[in-house]
Amino acid sequence: MQDILPWQQSLWHALQGYIASQRIPQAILLTGSAGLGKRRLAELYTGVLLCLDPLPTHRACGACAACKLLAADTHPDYLLLEPEEPGKTIGIDKIRQLIVRLALKPQFEAFRLVIIQPADMLNKASANAFLKCLEEPTERTCFILISEQAAKLPATIRSRCQKIHCPAPDEKLALPWLEQQGVGEDAGLLLRIAHGSPLLARQYAERQMIQIRQGCFQAWRQVAAGKTGPLQLADEWQKQQNVEPAVLLDWQIGWIMDIIKLLQQTDAAEIANPDFKNPLQVLAGQLALKPLYLYYDTLLRHKALLATQLNRQLLFERLLVDWARLNTGLHPDFSGF
Repeated sequence: MQDILPWQQSLWHALQGYIASQRIPQAILLTGSAGLGKRRLAELYTGVLLCLDPLPTHRACGACAACKLLAADTHPDYLLLEPEEPGKTIGIDKIRQLIVRLALKPQFEAFRLVIIQPADMLNKASANAFLKCLEEPTERTCFILISEQAAKLPATIRSRCQKIHCPAPDEKLALPWLEQQGVGEDAGLLLRIAHGSPLLARQYAERQMIQIRQGCFQAWRQVAAGKTGPLQLADEWQKQQNVEPAVLLDWQIGWIMDIIKLLQQTDAAEIANPDFKNPLQVLAGQLALKPLYLYYDTLLRHKALLATQLNRQLLFERLLVDWARLNTGLHPDFSGF
């Protein structure tokens, strides 16, 4: 049985309060950045509601038939809805199948739990169909929606959910936990790269993400210096297996934002990438503020395009060509796709 993560104690107490008062919300919306343990928290809560003999502390017993079925991923009253592939939407067929299942009574005497992750990947048709599930709830059914971008969900769905936001923890909680997980002296930098999400920082440590990020930054600087062609780097990044395109764009957004901060005489301690402080200061001395702001906006727009069917190599080519032109004094084309 998994333990409660140190930074989720207050959230867990809130969920325990629902159980203790026997006021189980029909739908809960768990929001927050990636790597904070939202799915883990949802599964702990699910385990208690499905358990046939929960402990006085409102934890699953781990020994009853329901707990054993859940551990084996064969519990008939536990349903998980997620895309067929990462980045794809949750189509209406899955919701139709869910509606058929919900028409039947739960097989055990406890609750039936439906987890939808990521809930913001419901498309328009599937979101409208799922809304009917919330409007016409079936017997002893509880929905848990998990989302990193809850604003993408229709307001009609959000308004019918009990919202629980999972914030990034304080370093005083996150760093000791990372050390316990075997993450060494780079824990602070990894946590910063992961935007304060400890589980993501641990994953980055396992994937040696610091070294990969350093290589990407050096290549990005080479494009700025005219020593590497933007099309060549775009091809390399598009083929990169260890880093998702969204992460590569996030890194570039952070580097540009730091250059803007340095141009505005911000304290170097306040930048997001302190290990790159010196080369970022060199770049800041070569660039003008207004074009940087325009390029920053362009990066944000292109990040939103990653969820579409746009060719990712073309996306990187466009951005890196603009980055090269920005560093040669030429006027980049910020019009986007």
